[in-house]
Amino acid sequence: MKNEQNQDAASHKLSKPSPNTPKLINGPVGKTITNLTIPMIFGIMSIIAFNMLDTFFVGQLGTVELAALSFTFPVVFVIGSIALGLGVGASSVIARAIGEGDHHKVQRITTDALTLSLVIVISFAAIGLATIDPLFRLLGANGEILHLIKRYMVIWYPGVAFVIIPMVGNSAIRATGDTKTPSMIMVASVVVNFILDPLLIFGIGPFPRWGIEGAAIATVFARAVTLVISFRILYFRDKMITFKLPSFKEGFKSWKKILYVGLPAAGTNLIIPVSIGVITRLVASYGPEAVAGFGVASRLEAFALTVIMALCSVIVPFVGQNLGAKKFDRVVLAVKLSQRFALGWGAFIATVFMFTAPLIAPVFNPHPMVTETIVHYLWIVSFTYTLQGVLMLTGATFNGLNKPMPSATLSALRMAGLYIPFAYVGSHFFGLNGIFWAASAANMIAGIAAFSWLKNTLHKTDRELAETLVV
Repeated sequence: MKNEQNQDAASHKLSKPSPNTPKLINGPVGKTITNLTIPMIFGIMSIIAFNMLDTFFVGQLGTVELAALSFTFPVVFVIGSIALGLGVGASSVIARAIGEGDHHKVQRITTDALTLSLVIVISFAAIGLATIDPLFRLLGANGEILHLIKRYMVIWYPGVAFVIIPMVGNSAIRATGDTKTPSMIMVASVVVNFILDPLLIFGIGPFPRWGIEGAAIATVFARAVTLVISFRILYFRDKMITFKLPSFKEGFKSWKKILYVGLPAAGTNLIIPVSIGVITRLVASYGPEAVAGFGVASRLEAFALTVIMALCSVIVPFVGQNLGAKKFDRVVLAVKLSQRFALGWGAFIATVFMFTAPLIAPVFNPHPMVTETIVHYLWIVSFTYTLQGVLMLTGATFNGLNKPMPSATLSALRMAGLYIPFAYVGSHFFGLNGIFWAASAANMIAGIAAFSWLKNTLHKTDRELAETLVV
């Protein structure tokens, strides 16, 4: 009897769930995705707020300082795109390992993802510090502006670890099915930045007036806070980090898996700003007011699609865990529900902009050309937000399925294959509005192509999994 009790106790100990028990493979699919998405909306909005705060406070220093900060945006965006790509790759691979129930693999991949981030950070910081002058001269900076850029980047580059590593760490936490914690971490960084920015930039109270360097220090410190919090969560709560050194073969295998999804994802993120740069140059031929209106409309569009972006960040771990657990019916249902939501949300936003665009536009700038550009963009492009949402969610689903190339291909098709050539043709025949109609055409064609491609891929993957289960 005593032996039986000991055996029961041992059995219970062995069956005790790991900290990384898959949370997304059971329960109602729609409710699960909704509960995951809501916190991420606030997290993504906080990222937007972080960048807006820096721009606002530095703008109070003067036009030259604001111009210097603006020159750093392309570099910051490239680093951010790489970090997002690594995060997507890590989230996809970790989520599948969690779905398989392999805690050792979860620890190994999470640790190796953070190590890979550190290697990339060191490389970028070294290259960045050595190329500040030639790089920013190439971008068009000189004189006092270049001097201010140097003062900012000399602080920002060494602190780039606090940008990349927390983003990868937060992606690892999301892979477990927890979106509340990453969102709270992102909000915490905004709060810290909001407090430190005015203190360090303007020298309030006992703090010295550091100007643009103060903005850099505030950013690095705020990101450092997120690094500490995310590391503590991963190590102490979720037990996803191990200090056991892997063999070279094991470590390289993890890096290869992460980069297989991460590199195309990073490339996808980079395609969009490069293409928008080309479009902005084309819009500039209609005058600075057109550029200003296009910039405002683009930011309103990004804000309106925040909900879809949040849903995309949730789809990757959801698909990954259920694919790892071979619950493909839940993957299919999640795709159907998320894309139906995208269609509904896009229609809702288009309706809102149809009636409110003339009221919103003058708030940003009363110049007639600026307001006209904003209104026309929102009226012409917003009715295709339905298919743009489908396209975005399709890309996220492909990454969750460990098929990153279709996502990158669709993004390249939309921007480089359709939007840019259509914009040049549209501009020639129909003026500024022709550029906006080009955006609508690109959204529609790429969205339909994405839907068709994903539908065929899901059928194929379903058959492959069925054959595996039969064997």
